Order: sequence, then structure tokens, then C-alpha cells
Amino acid sequence: MSDIAPWNHTVAQAVIDALKDREGAALPILHALQECFGYIDEAAVPLVAEALNLSRAEVHGVLSFYHDFRRTPDPRRRIQLCRAEACQSLGCETLVQHAAVHHGVTPQGRGSVRLETVYCLGLCAQGPAALVDGAPVARLDAGRLSALINGAPVEAVLAGEEA
Repeated sequence: MSDIAPWNHTVAQAVIDALKDREGAALPILHALQECFGYIDEAAVPLVAEALNLSRAEVHGVLSFYHDFRRTPDPRRRIQLCRAEACQSLGCETLVQHAAVHHGVTPQGRGSVRLETVYCLGLCAQGPAALVDGAPVARLDAGRLSALINGAPVEAVLAGEEA
């Protein structure tokens, strides 16, 4: 199950209100909104502008300057692959290469899924590890990664039914 919520004005306003008094609050607010919803909805722009006493153009400027912000939902599956030291020692870099060579999927955003690099999922003894649409997958190998990239349900991969 994904940890990303559908766009909701009330939730967005609560996220903004929780961070608006921080110094330099624009970036923390925008990052928090994207973390919550997976993107920055157009309806968030006036909310952020009003909360921070900025113009809508200034908020748009921040959104367009930083390439990390998405303006629309990403329909692709989200695979967050741990590349911390423990997972590196257990072969995560081989998995990154496997995804690129066999599926054309890279952490730079290319491919049929959104492959992201994260550092430590807390599954160090069970690496290489990943979160797939918010669900933890431990002891990831090339076959399981391929199945996930090809759209196999996480539950099937965890049960060994990906073939």
C-alpha cells in the first residue's frame, strides 16, 4: 500500500500551517506537500503564497527552479532502493545496474517505474532492501526486482509467486 495520499485541500492546509512559521519555510512546505501527495497540486500554490505572504509567481518560481518538484502525479510504480552501506555490502549496486541494463530503469527518472535512491530503510540485516509503493521488500535479488519492475504485486513477490 502506498504512503501517498490523494490531493486534499484540508490536509494540504494542515501541512502548510505546521511549517509556515519556520524561517525559509517555502522549501520545507513544498517538500512536505510532495512527500504527502507525491506532487505539488496547482491548488497548493495559492495556499502556500497566502501562508507565506508571497505572490503566486514567487511560489511558481520556486517550483520551476528546483527540478525535484513534480507538478502532476507520477503514475509509475515507486521503488525506493536502499543504497546505504549495509545494502551496498549485500549487492544493491548490482541491482541498480540490473534495472538499468535489463529494464532501462535508472535513479535519474528513466524507465517504466520510478526508481529512487534512499539511504537506510532499517532492514540492514535483510538487505538489499527496498520500499515498493510504500511496502518493504527485504532480501531483494535480480529476479524479484525484475518481477516488481514488470508490475508483479508486492504480496506475490514476497510469497515467492512472482514467476
